[in-house]
Amino acid sequence: MTNEDFAGALALATLGCQAGVEPGNEYENSPPIYLTSSFCFDNAAQAAARFAGTEEGNVYSRFTNPTVRAFQDRLAAMEGGEACIATSSGMSAILTTALCLLASGDHVLCSHSVFGTTVGLFTMLAKFGIETTFVSPTDNAAWAAAMRPNTRMLFVETPSNPLTEISDIAWLAELAHQNDALCVVDNCFCTPALQRPLALGADIVTHSATKFLDGQGRCVGGAVVAPAALVKEKFFPFLRTAGPSMSPFNAWVFLKGLETLTLRMDAHSRYAAELAAFLEQHPRVSRVFYPGLASHPQHALAARQQTGFGGVVSFEVKGGRAAAWQLIDSLKLFSITANLGDTRSIVTHPATTTHGRLTAAQRAAMGINEELVRLSVGLEAPADLIRDLSQALDV
Repeated sequence: MTNEDFAGALALATLGCQAGVEPGNEYENSPPIYLTSSFCFDNAAQAAARFAGTEEGNVYSRFTNPTVRAFQDRLAAMEGGEACIATSSGMSAILTTALCLLASGDHVLCSHSVFGTTVGLFTMLAKFGIETTFVSPTDNAAWAAAMRPNTRMLFVETPSNPLTEISDIAWLAELAHQNDALCVVDNCFCTPALQRPLALGADIVTHSATKFLDGQGRCVGGAVVAPAALVKEKFFPFLRTAGPSMSPFNAWVFLKGLETLTLRMDAHSRYAAELAAFLEQHPRVSRVFYPGLASHPQHALAARQQTGFGGVVSFEVKGGRAAAWQLIDSLKLFSITANLGDTRSIVTHPATTTHGRLTAAQRAAMGINEELVRLSVGLEAPADLIRDLSQALDV
């Protein structure tokens, strides 16, 4: 068996610990952080070759840094992709994808159930002549009907934020390819530990590394996993010129986060399932959104295309905004913040935070009402989290 064949047979947990790094001159076991803005050259000729791109090697940390490269290579391996480009945030990953692959006159189909800022970003692209149509993430007929001759990208976040709706990635990818378009999947909620969109036919995967890839709420970053040709010809020149770059320190944090990703996502999924089951039977809760529940409309689809159901649970509290806010303010173990994917459990009121800048009509179309509460279930003992939710619901 060749080294390449051996590496190709490695499990995801092994890739998370070892892919993308080799010991350096110091034979370190843990990858170092290369905190440097620039790199030196042996001579003027080498400098010229590096800048011209005729010789591979480090030039300037805006676009070449060993720590960032290690994170990129490891994430690409875990996603089953050819290459990856790391960016300064999850939103810059989506912006990079759009600006590199779209032009004036192009049309985008986007799920209307995505992070609120993602809706805003695609709406802003209209000033550059790029039109976006928003459709239901679960209505395949609506996606097909909205296709145009100039549709160049289908963008979907699955599970969706915050209602955990599940889109059929394989079906959307086939629709995109039949119409000479690209299928882009935001894999933030699942990560490659629970879902690998490229294996289902998607062309590109985007990430907010800030969330579960980091896993402890420490740094902001993003990533795009794509075919090597696209990364080389489209994304890398844009990164080099426009500079939405990931810092080496953040890349090191994410690189270390990937080492425990499979363990954490398994625990997040198991704990979230316990909280979802508790909430579903509570008399003050009118509805629970979690793909792991048999009552979830796309439960069967999620079971087919995911290996776990994730750590995000949303639910509606009877009594509107007042009841939702009272619940949030009464919790003792949940941090009130708009992040997710942390070891600490988090509670969010989407209608007034993550999706607060959308219009009431947009939120209504997405199914986000005033009584909706989103939980990012952390790694605390689920019995303690349930006890906390119980006392807050009984206030």
